[in-house]
Amino acid sequence: MDTVWMKEEEIYKAAELLIRGEVVSFPTETVYGLGADATNDAAVKKIYAAKGRPSDNPLIIHIANLAQVSEYAQDISEKARIVMEKFWPGPCTIVLRKKGPLAETVTAGLDTVGIRMPDHPIALKLIEISGIPLAAPSANSSGRPSPTSAEHVYHDLNGKIAGIIDGGETGIGLESTVLDLSDSSKPVILRPGGISKEELEAVIGPVMFKPELSNQTDVPMAPGMKYTHYSPSEPVVIVAENGIGWEKAIRYYENKGEVIGLLASEEIIKEFKPAHNCSFSLGKKRDTASASKRLFKGLRYFEETKATVILAESYSRIGIGEAYMNRLEKAAGNKVI
Repeated sequence: MDTVWMKEEEIYKAAELLIRGEVVSFPTETVYGLGADATNDAAVKKIYAAKGRPSDNPLIIHIANLAQVSEYAQDISEKARIVMEKFWPGPCTIVLRKKGPLAETVTAGLDTVGIRMPDHPIALKLIEISGIPLAAPSANSSGRPSPTSAEHVYHDLNGKIAGIIDGGETGIGLESTVLDLSDSSKPVILRPGGISKEELEAVIGPVMFKPELSNQTDVPMAPGMKYTHYSPSEPVVIVAENGIGWEKAIRYYENKGEVIGLLASEEIIKEFKPAHNCSFSLGKKRDTASASKRLFKGLRYFEETKATVILAESYSRIGIGEAYMNRLEKAAGNKVI
């Protein structure tokens, strides 16, 4: 099956496909999503099949207005309402107790569901026109870097999904923050993202941080907690600020006969890029927002080069830097030099 490539004005065509139980990729402010009717079990299963996604990895549902929250969630606390009012539409997913006609496969059998309202005109219009909540993980093959352009989606999923809406490059470049408010007395960040811990604590008080499972046999409450994620074809090694340093790291891998790809700030590339190696700029050295926006595009870039290993720069964990480092560490399998 060929995948239909649609322009942003063809939202009605995409909505028709979704209503018929097909899977369509669409842009959000974070990354491209892979949407299906969250109330249609057969449609949701097509998401898992297209991505090669494990069936115990739950999906986030996307809505277009606040009234839809009470259709699919219950026990909505004051803290949850504050977060919705402050950060929706936007890159924040809230985990609540589920209710209503959601497909069982959306929540992987859990009694909770992640809900968010994306801050992108195409995504909101698509949900509104189709009249259904959209289960929508990132539109990539499972384990690959998330897509920040329609071209990335096409590369991974052409022939596996019904259509792709091309809305240009995404703005934030990393997936949403997932905040568990199913127990409002214990707000927990399950996945860092576009809204930082500091921003959340400013409006609802103390927030815990738990981006990993304590037991890998458990079903994760949010994407990104259990399985290998964000990995390109080449191995990734993080060059830490307090590690051996760029000069020694480059010399070490050159002596091993590797072709090095530098995924780093402009300053590092200017100082250390060897003539025969390739590089991808993450922006200025202290600009974590730029690094976050460009990370996944950079990881994919080296697949089109001769690089055999990617040396990637670590950034401060302040603000969105926490999400950047979370994704980079997963891409590198926590390998730091």
